[in-house]
Amino acid sequence: MTISAEDIKNLHKYEVRILKALERMMRRYRWVPEDDLKAAVHLSDSELKFRLGNLIHKDLVRSDSVPYKGYALVFAGYDALALSALADKGSITALGAHIGVGKESEIYEALGFGVVVLKLHKIGQRSFNTVRTNREYMPEGGHCPWIFASAKSAEREFEALQALNGKVSVPVPIDINRHTIVMSFVPGVNLNRCTLENPEATWDEIISQLKIAYGLGYIHGDLSEYNIMISDDSLWIIDWPQWVTPGHRNADATLLHDLETVAEFFRKKYQIEPDVEAAVSFIKSA
Repeated sequence: MTISAEDIKNLHKYEVRILKALERMMRRYRWVPEDDLKAAVHLSDSELKFRLGNLIHKDLVRSDSVPYKGYALVFAGYDALALSALADKGSITALGAHIGVGKESEIYEALGFGVVVLKLHKIGQRSFNTVRTNREYMPEGGHCPWIFASAKSAEREFEALQALNGKVSVPVPIDINRHTIVMSFVPGVNLNRCTLENPEATWDEIISQLKIAYGLGYIHGDLSEYNIMISDDSLWIIDWPQWVTPGHRNADATLLHDLETVAEFFRKKYQIEPDVEAAVSFIKSA
């Protein structure tokens, strides 16, 4: 569950204080002890109980009584902190429709500097142990690794978008807070959902974009027909948190996997045979 715009608007300052305290203290605790939380937020017993009741009712916080009375932040609570901070800065002014969900993210429209997109990274939302093996930046320990892994994933994608912006066709990065990126709205549809008049030309454009990215030090790392966007006369490559550098020990295998994945899509849908070996040589050429 992700927090609603109404929930953000109605968050009391004491509730925000509690969420921030839980965020800090979950570096040490899986369940933050009630007494420790009370000491951190400096609220009376009755006020703390009332505010925690509101947060639990909104599904922003979870409680447990075994082995002691404690509280934990959940993803919707982390969403609340990020979106509240972005709203306070003016980076977003209204939360719009839920427009997409992936294995590791949720996507929303919003208003900010015009219509923008919010990408909320959610590493481990489905299976933390599964994704841990595929991410070098994943924390090895800690009591709440999904918080820190999700924030790190967002930081990595924001870094790539900043470096590639204006050179490669990627969304424009606008702001970031915790696990949430604000970026420009990209029109069109995913490559898998459109019918191309000239698939060979589109393949060539994808390779040209990947070559520029490679020259700037970025290999996508998770490229497929689902993160290439097509409109009438434009192409964008999205979803960059898994990038690796050309100097990475798995760079060649990663680049080849990206290209083979997209080439297989073209083979199946358009019955063409992209030259992956030539594409690799072209991308890596000076």
